[in-house]
Amino acid sequence: MTFVVAIDGPAGTGKGTITQLVGNKLNLINIDTGATYRCVTLEMIRKGIHIDEEDKILKILDTIKIDFKKENGKELVFLNDEDVTSEIRNKEVNELVSQVSHIPIVRNNMANFQRKLAEGKRVIMEGRDIGTNVFPNADVKIYLDATAEERANRRLKQNKEQGIDIPYEEILENIKFRDNNDKTSTVAPLKQAEDAVYIDTTNMTIEQVENRVIEIINEKQTKKEPKLTKKEERIQKKIQRRYSYKDTKWKLFKRKIVKAVILAFYKIVYRIEVVGEKIPDEGAYIICGNHVSFFDPPAVVTTSKRHINMVAKEDLLRSSILYWLGSTFNVIPIKRDSQDIDSMKRCLEILKNNEILGIYPEGTRNGLKKNNGKVKNGAAFFVARTGVPVIPVGIKGSFKPFTKVTLNYGKPLDFSQYQTKKPDKETLDKISEEIMDNIIKLTK
Repeated sequence: MTFVVAIDGPAGTGKGTITQLVGNKLNLINIDTGATYRCVTLEMIRKGIHIDEEDKILKILDTIKIDFKKENGKELVFLNDEDVTSEIRNKEVNELVSQVSHIPIVRNNMANFQRKLAEGKRVIMEGRDIGTNVFPNADVKIYLDATAEERANRRLKQNKEQGIDIPYEEILENIKFRDNNDKTSTVAPLKQAEDAVYIDTTNMTIEQVENRVIEIINEKQTKKEPKLTKKEERIQKKIQRRYSYKDTKWKLFKRKIVKAVILAFYKIVYRIEVVGEKIPDEGAYIICGNHVSFFDPPAVVTTSKRHINMVAKEDLLRSSILYWLGSTFNVIPIKRDSQDIDSMKRCLEILKNNEILGIYPEGTRNGLKKNNGKVKNGAAFFVARTGVPVIPVGIKGSFKPFTKVTLNYGKPLDFSQYQTKKPDKETLDKISEEIMDNIIKLTK
């Protein structure tokens, strides 16, 4: 299972040192994200490529090979099989790395590379946007800070230990320039994540910072989950193993009967009505609606002639009856606020097989809250990865007994122009916003 500790902050706050120390003590894999940008910068310098030459930069990104190895207790960085641990810290790289890291194609490429490195591992990563962009759902988020003067002194000492001779004044000027560059960047700017723990390290020793970070991580790992009953524990184990998605004759029969019963109930109790566009008989689609009640996902599923594979938070299936319904209707349980690789693969498989995936951009039953930060990019991610059209549905009604509920379907939305194997956050936000705009129109 992936476990991510994200440490962000400006240059020179000791992020690299702390991640290394904490990683060793807690047996976490230390991924030096800054080194990845330095490797790209060094390769550009070596090939004489300017930051404006996007085509040439793309070629570098397609062929570059970055590796991290540990030899004799020392972390080494390899660029195209060459040890560049010291060279990526030289003056020329220092002066250019900030500008290179602000190039959108570089940022997006390295962010995806970093995510891939962390898959299925327990990692600790440091940078400027790990907790806000690379891993917004990181298990632990920490923001380290210190005055510019203190950071310049630290960098001076670090450089001397590595045999690099750069004057203090030059280091300080470079740090201030980089701070401004990082904080005002239009691409993944440096900022503290809302749920990150802030630590001012100006007057702290490395040992004190290390102990505080370990304390925060341990608190997160030992945080007690709600105690489950024995019955819930049995179901939880079943969920973790995941039920079979294979449509046997018996499962299809059960689904047909249950679907008919639920639909009859909805027609009588909620006077449910389906209006607008019809769901196409063939092809892969992602259905997205506004999540107003616990009862709206079954309404969407039971009123559709085609089967819809709904995504639901794993916790819901702890109930025996909901677990049974989930397995009958092939509901995809997903761990909220974590990198659930198995569920993501299942969703992609559904779309590849020309089936329908149902997912709510809002993520929770909070009604239409378009601009409050609650909209999730899950649907947008699958849209960007596959190019599959989205069918928006506006759900009108409160699901109070004997009041009318209307499902208003819109025309399929084409996002094929955004299709890419490595979607960036800006693209995902844009897709999510358009989806929600269309859903809102359908609820009026």
